[in-house]
Amino acid sequence: MGGMKAVRGIFLGFWPIACGLGPLLPTAAREPAAKAMPEHHDLTWFRDESGAKRPVATPADWEMRRAEILRGFEEAAGPLPSRGDPPALDIRVSETVETEKYTRQTIDFQSEAGDRAPAYLYVPKGVAAGEKRAGIVALHPTHKIGKGVVDGQSERPNRAYGKELAERGFVVIAPDYLSFGAYADYDFAADRYESGTMKGIWNHMRCVDLLRERADVDPERIGAIGHSLGGHNAIFLGVFDTRVKVIVSSCGWTPMHDYYGGKLKGWTSDRYIPAIDTKYGLDPNRVPFDYYGLIAALAPRPFFSNSPLRDANFDYRGVEKTAPRVRRVYELFGVPDKLRIAYPDSEHDFPEPVRMEAYAFLEKWLAAE
Repeated sequence: MGGMKAVRGIFLGFWPIACGLGPLLPTAAREPAAKAMPEHHDLTWFRDESGAKRPVATPADWEMRRAEILRGFEEAAGPLPSRGDPPALDIRVSETVETEKYTRQTIDFQSEAGDRAPAYLYVPKGVAAGEKRAGIVALHPTHKIGKGVVDGQSERPNRAYGKELAERGFVVIAPDYLSFGAYADYDFAADRYESGTMKGIWNHMRCVDLLRERADVDPERIGAIGHSLGGHNAIFLGVFDTRVKVIVSSCGWTPMHDYYGGKLKGWTSDRYIPAIDTKYGLDPNRVPFDYYGLIAALAPRPFFSNSPLRDANFDYRGVEKTAPRVRRVYELFGVPDKLRIAYPDSEHDFPEPVRMEAYAFLEKWLAAE
């Protein structure tokens, strides 16, 4: 069994062949009709201008479908406000910590009128005059200390990806998510958003704005990484902000039907999407979006998923169901090598071997040309 699990940790596309199962079968052959899923799980169609369904045959077809995926997400999470004229960031620094490899600033910046977002900003040392580094938005998991987790301040050593990426030479911004860290007292009822998730997307897009305004960051080389809460927030950011060129999600997703067997209450707090309960009755068949579409909406940009075999939150079996459908979208763009899914034999964690693999993935796809 140990050897089998080691093989299963290899990236998507190798596991079925390595174990003698042959190539992946078409979706219809793999899933009985009795288990038919909502139509938005099927990524093979798009609606033309008349509203008729057509088969996805070209990247242009897929862009039509992608727009529909975003509309479904906004139906549940609320609309993303217009970003036509955001306010100046007005960055304020409250603390500076020097280390051998980077400077870490504690900052806050104006996310929008009436709200300032707290974050760590890591600036690597040794950046030559005129040199531009890749930038990373590092999104923390659920923890009361928020951004401190990705700085290595929590009891879980495998979450320090903000600090570790700064040590590898990236310019990193690690914001607090609403209701954590310096954002602990965030008032969801007072903002303009229908969900904490959409406010999070707005804030994280402002983090991208901040990186792109820096003289030491290449605005075309920006990635996002996160674990758990940060894992799906990295996906959400990547879906709505195509300026993010590479996305890494650790223990961040599985389809709604596979999240605790379809029990969706965990998605419905103020910091997530209350409408999953109030509007859709906790029914995964009624929720108008799912990770089939969200992951595919990242294509053709590189996406790395850490999906452990013993993750009690995000069942890897749901990821395995999703993977071949998403892979077909990447193949449509001719870039199947930009989709990587690792299945390590671990619990809800970001263990060092797969974390180092994720860092190498970021370095590969964010390398200067």
